[in-house]
Amino acid sequence: MATIDRRATTLALAHALSAAERGLAVIPLSRTKLPALRSPHRDDPEPRPCHGECGRLGHGVYDASTEPRRIRELFAAAPWATGYGIACGLHPHHLIGVDLDTKSATDSSAALRELALRHLFTIPDTVVVLTPSGGRHLWLSGPPDVVVPNSASRLAPGIDIRGAGGYLVGPGSRTEHGVYGTAPGTSRLAPAPCPPELLRLLLPPPASPARARRPAPAVDGQQGQGLVQFVLAAHAGQRNTRLFWAACRAYENGIGPELTAPLVQAAVRTGLSEREARSTIASAARMTAPSPPQA
Repeated sequence: MATIDRRATTLALAHALSAAERGLAVIPLSRTKLPALRSPHRDDPEPRPCHGECGRLGHGVYDASTEPRRIRELFAAAPWATGYGIACGLHPHHLIGVDLDTKSATDSSAALRELALRHLFTIPDTVVVLTPSGGRHLWLSGPPDVVVPNSASRLAPGIDIRGAGGYLVGPGSRTEHGVYGTAPGTSRLAPAPCPPELLRLLLPPPASPARARRPAPAVDGQQGQGLVQFVLAAHAGQRNTRLFWAACRAYENGIGPELTAPLVQAAVRTGLSEREARSTIASAARMTAPSPPQA
């Protein structure tokens, strides 16, 4: 059973609520930096993918919220939490985390400088979080219609990227190895826009024509309904990202056009405007469109 450090939990909740005031969606973390709440489906005989559609707590980053009442509910359910995670890829910052690790044999900071020189970009002044091991997390913001994937050492050895579906340990969190904190002079900054040249490096390469010509897998009405329910289950701060994710899956599986109207209706019910919902779905359609065959 996890040891409860009430002072650490109280401080973590206070830091989490402060982050939420800045538009950052948060979840409670344990001392191991993992989500403090275990999955409610861990004992299911046949676990199925669930991102919170069941309405219960314990879905990791999909529990993340900016609503104070929801955040207090999460921490009340995890009194052993000593830190908090900040979900990446969500409105309004669409956060991208550049994790400069110190555990590898390479100098990750030097590797990032070399990439910047080679690809002609500079890292702007932004929030920098110092880790107990001596590493650094750089916070950048991305475009609302671009999904940056998580990666480990793909950009360069020792450089991990936290994107959509990932999270960063928030400053003020206490872990087994120490406390995370912001670098001097950066705590009041907003996440700076990711340089376009760096953003291109973070995105996966476009699908090859051969892959794009493969027939889409068969789908049924149940899958479409599942995507609609996924959008309906969105909390504030998740609505645009969930809609974009669902629309991408719909177009990848060949049901995008027929699912557009139900997805728009679901998004409007969660609080998005119809115009914003249609714009997000159109962005998903463009991103998932197959590349034209080469001559």
